[in-house]
Amino acid sequence: MTTTTAAPAARSVGTAHVRVEGRDKVTGAARYAGEVPFAELAHGWLVLSTVARGRVRSVEAGPVRDMPGVLDVLHHGHALPVDADWVLPVLGTKPDPIVALFQTDQVPYAGWPVALVVAETSEQARKAAEALVVHYDTEPFDIAFSAERPDAYPAAGSGGPGVTEKGDLEAELAASAVVLDAEYTTPQEHHHPMEPHAATARWDGDRLEVFDSTQGSSWIADHLAKLFRLDPAAVQVRAEHVGGAFGSKGEVRVQQVAAVMAATLLRRPVRVVLTRRQMFSLVGYRSATAQRVRLGADRDGRLRALEHRSLNMTSTVRVFVGPATSVSRVMYDAPAHHTANEVVRLDVPTPSYVRAPGEAPGSFALESAIDELAVRCGTDPIELRVRNEPERGPVSGNPFSSRNVIACFRYGARRFGWAERDPRPGVRRDGRWLLGTGTAAATYHVGAAPSTASVTAEADGTFSVRIAAADIGTGARTALTLIAADALAVAPDRVRVHVGDSGFGPAVPAGGSMGTRSWAWAIRMAADELRERLVPGVPVPPQGVTARADTTAAVVGLAQQAPRERHTFGAQFAEVAVDPASGEVRVRRMLGVFAAGRIVNPLTARSQFVGGMIWGISMALHEEATLDRATGGLVGADLAGYHIAAHADVPHIEAYWVDDPDPDDPVGVKGIGEVGNVGAAAAVANAVWHATGVRHRDLPIRPDRILTGGAPDA
Repeated sequence: MTTTTAAPAARSVGTAHVRVEGRDKVTGAARYAGEVPFAELAHGWLVLSTVARGRVRSVEAGPVRDMPGVLDVLHHGHALPVDADWVLPVLGTKPDPIVALFQTDQVPYAGWPVALVVAETSEQARKAAEALVVHYDTEPFDIAFSAERPDAYPAAGSGGPGVTEKGDLEAELAASAVVLDAEYTTPQEHHHPMEPHAATARWDGDRLEVFDSTQGSSWIADHLAKLFRLDPAAVQVRAEHVGGAFGSKGEVRVQQVAAVMAATLLRRPVRVVLTRRQMFSLVGYRSATAQRVRLGADRDGRLRALEHRSLNMTSTVRVFVGPATSVSRVMYDAPAHHTANEVVRLDVPTPSYVRAPGEAPGSFALESAIDELAVRCGTDPIELRVRNEPERGPVSGNPFSSRNVIACFRYGARRFGWAERDPRPGVRRDGRWLLGTGTAAATYHVGAAPSTASVTAEADGTFSVRIAAADIGTGARTALTLIAADALAVAPDRVRVHVGDSGFGPAVPAGGSMGTRSWAWAIRMAADELRERLVPGVPVPPQGVTARADTTAAVVGLAQQAPRERHTFGAQFAEVAVDPASGEVRVRRMLGVFAAGRIVNPLTARSQFVGGMIWGISMALHEEATLDRATGGLVGADLAGYHIAAHADVPHIEAYWVDDPDPDDPVGVKGIGEVGNVGAAAAVANAVWHATGVRHRDLPIRPDRILTGGAPDA
């Protein structure tokens, strides 16, 4: 068929489009990693430590090996060697030592994997795993987390250096007419995507194939090749459909390593699926934080001093920094501007990336403090933010590529009805309910990483795009279809996007709100090259015509240009109702307005923003994981005891955006995955103060905390 690339009647990017894989998902044709059938499939079931610190003295594997269907029991005395002494790309850290599976008898925390039982069926594997007896030599453990820890120390991480300092903080505080000094805490939070973590490994001759639930198939393939010292070309990871991730599926985890190890020893396919209980200790979580914010301002609310210090827990085997102060390093400036991200090493699992890793808890502290400052200055919270809008990055000093946060507040205020708000707390009522409204700012950094893609003109007039991207439920496959359609100047129904296969070449994982931005560059470059190679009126050969692109040079080139602060921004608004007799808090409505680059698909983008805002409700009012001081593990490590926002808790939510294309991006994309989750909890908390006149600085705002009172009225 002769191929034409005449432009369609209207551009695809920016128009609402249903998910291209939607029918497959609702009919069951789309299969997740734990659903793909294999002949002679064996099943692995992990056994986790029941002690918080110590060593494995012995594993009584003999009786279990005699149980029906059991094929093998792997543990530190019977395992393949792995190499975890290398550096993760992009992150610049070594892998979590937990993936050095069964290489030592050490137990650094409760829930550490100590054995894997492999059997013919999942039921047999589970029964045998529950019967396995493991003896330990225990040691005293330390899980006590508090702001007073003397062994806390600053640490650099994904949010930048551990400490930033500018100006004389104490002098500016002393010269300030209004000073706020407040402490805020957030608890542990756990991410549980719809699809649990699952991996199936099999050998096809000397080639290893892994069917996985991951945010980055090419990244996991590279990690597994390094761990097992394999030829990277002989490892293929596939993750065509992924049922959610939120950061928990970005790195190599124990289920992939366990499946590969067992498949190698048994020479047959092995599947390992994590249970909900196991996920609480094996796939990362959002650490608890203890944050202190000190603000000094003139009487009109203009900042003279800003200090934001945040402490998070990490494990004794790996340091993970939750960069909570990253929001302060971007949002507001002052002559004296100090921030610090600190950690304390405890006998707990290693925290990891959770949607808006530092920005979500950090924005609760900062945006609550800004609200408190506005009250003390007698200034409207939005106007105070306008007065403190910086011209350049507060820490870097670099200009912003664009910064439309005030436009978000102005637009949001009009739609929310902010002008009709009585600033006095505790004066609005609806029967027994006290009503209040609150607002907060949102921000998240913008990034891009090298990726590769290929685009093929098929003989039937369609185009095939292949990229090792991951659609983790966000609609990435559909967004890339629209981007490719515009790049090729054809209608979307002539484009087929294939994702989730490491065989397509390296590509950045879905994470850090930079997936679509990075993948779009590669697709645009490949499409541009393909259009140059196609000759109008000349038939495409049966094998098609393929063009490939690698964006490494382009991404590096952008980084070498004059440095800029690149961020998305937003404004969150919330209205709550509080029953002072029962302590019940109900969010009645939320509204968010975002400046997040060009919106590729408004239909799925709105879902992304709304989903983040719902998580903010959950963070503000429900989510809280508590450590058991007696065992060192979590109290109620299951979804029955871990409270989240349910349908009845989710009010009327609206999400909008302002025009904000990135001038340095080929499509104008910035990224929307995280910013909807930032500031949402603070908006709810600020609304609770407005309803009651009582400030709550500790999340979640439970009914008992409403009844016993928070901080005094500012």
